[in-house]
Amino acid sequence: MSDKEMLYEGKAKILYKGPRADTIIQYFKDDATAFNNVKKGTIAGKGIINNKITELVMTRLSQIGIPTHFIERMSDREQLVHEVDIIPLEVIVRNTVAGTMAKTFGIEEGLRLPRPIIEFSLKDDDLGDPLIPENHILVLGIAKEDELIEIMEMTSKVNDFLRGFFAGVGIELIDFKLEFGRLNDGEDGHFIVLADEFSPDNCRLWDYETGEKMDKDRFRRDLGGEVEAYQEVARRLGVSLELEDKE
Repeated sequence: MSDKEMLYEGKAKILYKGPRADTIIQYFKDDATAFNNVKKGTIAGKGIINNKITELVMTRLSQIGIPTHFIERMSDREQLVHEVDIIPLEVIVRNTVAGTMAKTFGIEEGLRLPRPIIEFSLKDDDLGDPLIPENHILVLGIAKEDELIEIMEMTSKVNDFLRGFFAGVGIELIDFKLEFGRLNDGEDGHFIVLADEFSPDNCRLWDYETGEKMDKDRFRRDLGGEVEAYQEVARRLGVSLELEDKE
């Protein structure tokens, strides 16, 4: 990786300047963090699994008309993506009560909601990624009204598809986070695309029969078996974990 120009290192990925104009290489690390970077550790092979699951999910979503920043997977840990202007929002979808929602409202985890909830948090680690109402997003100029509408419509479509996608392999999609960005269209304009990643790092996945957690909650809650859980998600999705040695 020393021959690439590093642009940014985050908690789970390193971003490098891409080989073509307006492209970026995402490098997936094994580092694991929780509680706004308070808890730190590693999950062996996580970067490889997350890279390959993200490739699969982004490809499937593009096939149903969801525009994404994904171009291609370059190696076990790298993927090439379009450079986008990230909108500083985390878009959270909740299908079943878990995590923060359970604690905030005193509701037992596992309650299936009558309809999905979409909420937003401001993407700012220093502030603890606080929840932000739609009116605040608009008044503060974080996103325009038409962009927010498009983001919510795309998010609902992503949720509908992925719930069925994971259910098909015996996994319940409990909740997840998405990020979106503005991609230049080459004509002094832009359009909204799905960005970042989709992996067991940014969603909750439970086995439909046993309720066993198959995501980063195993790390957050010291349950153990993180590596095996991530590998099982990949196995069920048909993702090969054999190393390709392309790096």
